[in-house]
Amino acid sequence: MHAPARFLHAALFVSLAGLGAVACHAQPAAAPRAVPATERHFTPEEQTNITVYEAVNRSVVNINTKATVATGLLLIEMPSEGAGSGIVLDKQGHLLTNFHVVEGAKEIQVLLYDGSSHPATVVGFDPATDVAVIKVDAPADLLQPVAFGTSNDLRVGQRVFAIGNPFGLERTLTTGIISSLNRSLPTRTGRTIKSIIQTDAAINPGNSGGPLLDSNARLIGMNTAIASRTGQSAGVGFAIPVGTLARIVPQLIQRGRVIRPDAGISRVYQSDAGLVVATLTAGGPAERAGLRGFKIVRERRRQGPFMMEFERVDRAGADLIVAVGGQGVRTADDFLSAVESKNPGDQVLITVQREGHRLDIPVVLDAEK
Repeated sequence: MHAPARFLHAALFVSLAGLGAVACHAQPAAAPRAVPATERHFTPEEQTNITVYEAVNRSVVNINTKATVATGLLLIEMPSEGAGSGIVLDKQGHLLTNFHVVEGAKEIQVLLYDGSSHPATVVGFDPATDVAVIKVDAPADLLQPVAFGTSNDLRVGQRVFAIGNPFGLERTLTTGIISSLNRSLPTRTGRTIKSIIQTDAAINPGNSGGPLLDSNARLIGMNTAIASRTGQSAGVGFAIPVGTLARIVPQLIQRGRVIRPDAGISRVYQSDAGLVVATLTAGGPAERAGLRGFKIVRERRRQGPFMMEFERVDRAGADLIVAVGGQGVRTADDFLSAVESKNPGDQVLITVQREGHRLDIPVVLDAEK
């Protein structure tokens, strides 16, 4: 019973001794040579990833907020670490982010690429597009503005890059492609943001407000939302196109809010043929131009010994809007998008159907109040 065990032990001893003898006569192994950075070879795809990240990562900030939360009878200030991301716009300290990142914040702290933390204040915001501009008082040499690109010529399948702070992990790069274009994204205000970019680049909580970039390291959008049942990336992310940002941001910096053009049509009803004008703003652009809405007709009727006065709504004479600026409209959102692409003071041609005739009515837009 013990012989086999001794045999194995002896065999093991001989093998180890033999290895020791060989080791005594072998030349020492050369240490692996460190490859200089200049000799490393990256694939073209890797090199693009590196170039984009190195060009833009210093333009991305981490935004942390503190908000007041009601707990029973008490109001407690609660920190929200890694609340979102931001994009450096200029050397003056203006930063772009989502409105929902800073909404209700009592305190905003911005962490720059060098690790320094600075308090920030809200300059302006636009809930209708979920865009906000905040400002930080930091040395100009720590502020690296992002380069704006264009969103007019984007293509499905185009490679894109997202940089942000998912779960508070600073300046994280993810890559993907443009999965679709011209998506619509509803906001809490009831409006819809048009021309939204859909991407499969991983976007998670904390990425909101970070940049979506093209292969030239230029800003093409701001990451704003994901479609997910778990609250984490499911490969369907959305970004506000830079064309929309370019229209909104200057107004937020100058005025603190977006002043939109107003056609003076306060209520419409959607039909298969177009938009039925229900009510007009008194003295507004549409009423001045001669558009017609519902009419309130007062009638007197006898009921027994009394004469009673009634009101009824006459819908027959209301205009039916079928186009704005030559572009057909079928929904209220179509109408708002067409009008809001203009500026206050611009003239827009509203095409209506009235009593069997098609009319083009020029309307000079007011500023929204």
